[in-house]
Amino acid sequence: MIRVLLADDQALVRAGFKVLLDSTGDIEVVGEAANGEDAVAQARDKRPDVVLMDIRMPVLDGLEATRRIVGDPNLNGVRVLILTTFEVDEYVFEALRSGASGFVVKDIEPAELLQAIRVVARGDALLSPGVTRRLIAEFATQPGQRRAAAPHLDVLTEREREVMALVAAGHSNHEIAAELYVSPATAKTHVSRAMSKLGARDRAQLVVLAYESGLVTPRVHRPAG
Repeated sequence: MIRVLLADDQALVRAGFKVLLDSTGDIEVVGEAANGEDAVAQARDKRPDVVLMDIRMPVLDGLEATRRIVGDPNLNGVRVLILTTFEVDEYVFEALRSGASGFVVKDIEPAELLQAIRVVARGDALLSPGVTRRLIAEFATQPGQRRAAAPHLDVLTEREREVMALVAAGHSNHEIAAELYVSPATAKTHVSRAMSKLGARDRAQLVVLAYESGLVTPRVHRPAG
């Protein structure tokens, strides 16, 4: 059973999500929070598998709440899935940089939300890779966005850097395996080792690090003429 904590300041939004999630056979809502401070407290108390986190909340916003949850060593197994109104949002990028495992827009189809929660609970895939890449590419390359201490990739082998670049391009383990002519298990091992060496919690953070380290350079689309 996947245990979910709902964090949103709108009671109707929480109620709608709760009805949807509790109607499944493998997901249950274990708590609700109307602000970020309560979300952090409940995450520590209930230890959910996934926190469905709105960014804009009173008392403590979802961004800082995400930082506190991700930064708490006692909550290492808790994943944060960001709820946002707009796909391309600088706060969403900052949440991914802070360790959130992915994001979904609030008008997402019910079946897609359930799948997103299951994916994040497994911790094995980046959500909406195309949209996430565009978001990261836009904000990671703006002045002041790249971290002053971007990670050094010397700890990675050449193959691990190659795999990291493919992860940043949105490739799944099976696609990476086909690209490099290795088995999916070998591809998964390379991804796991790169994450471990760089201290990335999941693939979402690995993508952020790929851009911030300069391993991947976003394409710049210039208008014709």
